[in-house]
Amino acid sequence: MNRITTRRVAFNIHVLKFAQRTLCSGAGAKLPGSDGDQSLTGKHEFPNNVPIYDVAIVGGGMVGMALACSLASMPLTKQLSIAIIDSNPALLSGDRINKEDPPDPRVSTVTPATIALFKGVGAWQYIEEHRHAYFDKMQVWDYTGLGYTRYNARDINKEVLGCVVENKVLHRSLLSCVQNSALQKTIHPVRLSSMILRPSSSSHHGDLAKLELSDGSSLYAKLVVGADGSKSRVRELAGIDATGWKYPQSAVICTVEHMEQNQCAWQRFLPNGPIALLPIGNKFSNIVWTMKPHESSDRKSMTEVDFVKEVNHALDSGYGPHPQSQLFGGGDVFSWLPANMTKSAYENFEIPPKVVKLASERMAFPLSLMHANHYASKRVVLIGDAAHTVHPLAGQGVNMGFGDAFSLSKVVAESIAVGSDIGEVSLLRRYESERKPANLTLMAILDGFQKAYSVDFGPLNVLRAAALHGAQYISPLKRNIIEYASGEQRFPLFS
Repeated sequence: MNRITTRRVAFNIHVLKFAQRTLCSGAGAKLPGSDGDQSLTGKHEFPNNVPIYDVAIVGGGMVGMALACSLASMPLTKQLSIAIIDSNPALLSGDRINKEDPPDPRVSTVTPATIALFKGVGAWQYIEEHRHAYFDKMQVWDYTGLGYTRYNARDINKEVLGCVVENKVLHRSLLSCVQNSALQKTIHPVRLSSMILRPSSSSHHGDLAKLELSDGSSLYAKLVVGADGSKSRVRELAGIDATGWKYPQSAVICTVEHMEQNQCAWQRFLPNGPIALLPIGNKFSNIVWTMKPHESSDRKSMTEVDFVKEVNHALDSGYGPHPQSQLFGGGDVFSWLPANMTKSAYENFEIPPKVVKLASERMAFPLSLMHANHYASKRVVLIGDAAHTVHPLAGQGVNMGFGDAFSLSKVVAESIAVGSDIGEVSLLRRYESERKPANLTLMAILDGFQKAYSVDFGPLNVLRAAALHGAQYISPLKRNIIEYASGEQRFPLFS
């Protein structure tokens, strides 16, 4: 038995040493801040001077960089050679973000679970040094005035419900994390043209994925990660089908300014879709307003003064009255429940802070739902929007992507620990089996909300109001919702 154990340990040491010898950085530009000498460490080319990488990440956005950052932070994966394929010039720019600039309209609401992941890899410190806004309260209400609910981080003994961060700050925090690591990384500022599996003539390699790039160059990879968005070229070339549909809605996003600080996340369901007002610090907030496509065109082109009036109308008493804080007798309706009411159950309805100025351009984009039938195939795996897209009404899309990235990095580390091929489909299915049920559950919930609030019908309006009212006063339900939205619980209402 001891002899067998010794052989296994010796084999794993041999695998790790061999992996180090075969690491390479290949042809391409170095990330700003990377060590130029790293390109010579363990360089390996095959054949015809075509470089081989352990992992090729196609897509250097937030989710792709989160994967690279996570791989750079773990002892078993930080020795991997990584190619990042993305034509976005921001990846090669050494420019820092100016905190005095107006907030960008593209923001994300990151959950406490995502914040913990960022802190674990050392990427959250950068965000703390730049503009961001924690929020500990949230109010959701219906335009009919029949119901509302308020959530408070204190309901689950937490300090915050989430944090709103500009996408460019999130991206730069992850990029800085990778730049400051010892990870052997090379950026290829081009697009992916084609991808094929090629049987290797070397006894040391199995079938490798060959990636042909838009500048005419090529590279090989043991694992190709599609992090290239909803129109994923990797998903297309891998032959992975997707299921989904377009919503008859578009979202208008922009930055607005108040006279006072906003410290609450607000969401009101209107006849044609929800409007969200999210704090982003320094008396600024972000608007995410869902509406019919023709309405989005109109509101994007109207004058700033008229648009601000429309926003205040949508967030105040437009479309219907304010909900009454003690509708139907308030908590008395639920007096049969245990007396451990949440703190927010006693909070009255509040009117959101008035918008006084438009502080950015208005952007509009169509909404859709998409889910890849598979996340993985031989040497190919999908993460983020390449695997799934959802309605933005709860701001969960990017959190799903970050969950994918960190989950995949752990699976890769586990495979290295046992000396397995990181591109084996059986290994990648483990990542899929972990993430797919969680993603599908959240997608079903968000799609259900979208459909439930797309119909203006009397009896359905009453049912929706009852659901909001129940969430306000039924403490176990409220805590369950908050925990799930925070990323700490997988299946809401059933666990």
